[in-house]
Amino acid sequence: MCTNSSIRAASSALRLCLLTMAATSAFMTRAFQFLPAVRTARTRTVAGGLCQSHTLMGVNPKMPRQSLCLPMPRSSRHHVSTRLMSQTASSHESTSLSDEERQELESKIKAKGDAIRAMKEGGVSKQDLAPHVAELLELKSQLGPSSLPSPSQATTTNRNSKSETKQTKGDTEESDYITSRSENYSKWYNDIIRVCDLAEPSPVRGCMVIKPWGMAIWDQIRNDLDARIKNHGAENAYFPLLIPKSFLSKEAEHVDGFAKECAVVTHHRLTVDTSEGPNNGGLIADPEAELEDPLIIRPTSETMIWNMFKKWIVSHRDLPLKVNQWANVMRWEMRTRPFLRTSEFLWQEGHTAHATAEGAIQDSKDMLDQYAELCRDLLAIPVIKGAKSPSERFAGAEETFTIEALMQNGWALQSGTSHFLGQSFGKAFDVTFQDAEGKQQDVWGTSWGVSTRLIGALIMTHSDDAGLVLPPRVAPVQVVVVPIPPKKNDEEGKIALNNALDKLVDDLKGKGLKVKVDDRDYVRNGAKYFEWERKGVPLRIELGPRDVKDGVCVFKYRVGKEEKETVSLDEASMKAVDGLDELQDYLLGAAKDRLAAGINLMATYEEMKEALEKDEASEYNGPGLYMVPWKCDAMNEEKIKEECKATIRCYPTDVNEAGMWKGKKCFYSGEDATHIALFGRAF
Repeated sequence: MCTNSSIRAASSALRLCLLTMAATSAFMTRAFQFLPAVRTARTRTVAGGLCQSHTLMGVNPKMPRQSLCLPMPRSSRHHVSTRLMSQTASSHESTSLSDEERQELESKIKAKGDAIRAMKEGGVSKQDLAPHVAELLELKSQLGPSSLPSPSQATTTNRNSKSETKQTKGDTEESDYITSRSENYSKWYNDIIRVCDLAEPSPVRGCMVIKPWGMAIWDQIRNDLDARIKNHGAENAYFPLLIPKSFLSKEAEHVDGFAKECAVVTHHRLTVDTSEGPNNGGLIADPEAELEDPLIIRPTSETMIWNMFKKWIVSHRDLPLKVNQWANVMRWEMRTRPFLRTSEFLWQEGHTAHATAEGAIQDSKDMLDQYAELCRDLLAIPVIKGAKSPSERFAGAEETFTIEALMQNGWALQSGTSHFLGQSFGKAFDVTFQDAEGKQQDVWGTSWGVSTRLIGALIMTHSDDAGLVLPPRVAPVQVVVVPIPPKKNDEEGKIALNNALDKLVDDLKGKGLKVKVDDRDYVRNGAKYFEWERKGVPLRIELGPRDVKDGVCVFKYRVGKEEKETVSLDEASMKAVDGLDELQDYLLGAAKDRLAAGINLMATYEEMKEALEKDEASEYNGPGLYMVPWKCDAMNEEKIKEECKATIRCYPTDVNEAGMWKGKKCFYSGEDATHIALFGRAF
């Protein structure tokens, strides 16, 4: 007869046994999942648990195959059974997929992932997202188990999804995540530069390393503009990086404008520190090598070039004299943004000397037109041409002309300037010429330039949350061709594909297109598509064995057309030219529409102030620019800057030449207007 105590003891022992068996089941399930190389392929589930027919390393192979049956918690049976079946099936499917089928599957996965991200940003609930996520996981499972998270990873992801999302969006430089524009426009801009391999910070504060893809874009801009500069009548030259400090002192306004930004070289050598102290043995500036006249690392080259003009200009026959320099300059910036405002940047600076004021003014306006045409025709960026207010003029200039572009967040970006210098630099450096009557006259001067800031304008005008978007004419690679290889043993297919690929590339290059063939065999096609889309290549062409048999290829444009397009191989080159021209027009048209919609006409000052005082660079789709009647007044201009951080971007040329300010009152002071002014926040 059993006593109560013996029954309780037996019951406790039974519970302990069951718990031990359940724990062992969970352990062995994971063990066999992560030991594929040391087990046989036979895996099955039974009603009471998981059965594995297995052979382990270190076990005598002559021994009979062991069969291990482990009990499982009832709630886990269906999950493990389903997962094992799914992994077995997907493993079989993944090994039998052809390259074309795999490529199509990867494209579907990317499209579904993009759709889910868009739904998340649109506020779709988790319940409504669930079937789409399930569909995405099903697509991934068809690529094989490697594309799915392990059970431990999945559990961790579900448990910590919020914290991991924050970590992914953090400051880790290795992340390839792009913050959306609506979330943080400034971070989006920095992410585009980093993820798309345009530039990265250097060890020198405020300076950046321009990477090959960013430099290739600058090369496209430089080549186009260099031809325009030469057509304008200027010749390229080069002047020293170091400028004597005494040169800057000769032009008072000029030195005042740049004094706080100058980097100064005071010594011409280093020496080892032999003094007692923490720096003993380190390098210091040699006290005996101090320069009598310190040298300035050029912030701009007017003073050096006008010093040389004095030697080169004697007679009116030497005028006009026009030179241009492609160089780097240094302006010590406290707050920097890549491409927009850095301590060192690349640019071109043109300098001209003229016999008359009219000739100099016309030269500066003509060059501004060239900059505006460069932005419109090459970069697909529409701009507003105008004159700067006296407070915003270049240091030492009598007039500064500018082109202003509107970025997607509603802020302006000064994209190029041209300056009428009057006779200030000519007089400061005693540059005179003998006119036709034999009299000595002072010369009139101009200077004009654009910089790598145009790359920042390009990014913020066209790019989207998926990455960089490049207008075809400025893209270093206009067409990337991705060949999809046939099966390994299909030699005839390989020959046919290579022949079709060579002819396609020759046809495209024959039309003057810049073509890249991405035939890397160690990168999946889906990854290639993703990479080139992020880098902004305007057109991708896919070519596989089935396409070759059908005499076609597949076009996919970066933007403008959502769907893929099947094109005859015989017509591919002409279709590509036409399609890229359409894409260039599409991007310019979209930017023009944004500019027109982003200019507020005849608003009151209170309306502008309310809209702009809380407007920050990180905000997307801000209030834009304000075109208003204005009485030129430096004090009122400064007050507005203090009250709502807005500045006069320019006095737009077209509306001011048309006299549209006449009869109107200043929107700030109420006095008679003298100009139509364009106000706004600016980078």
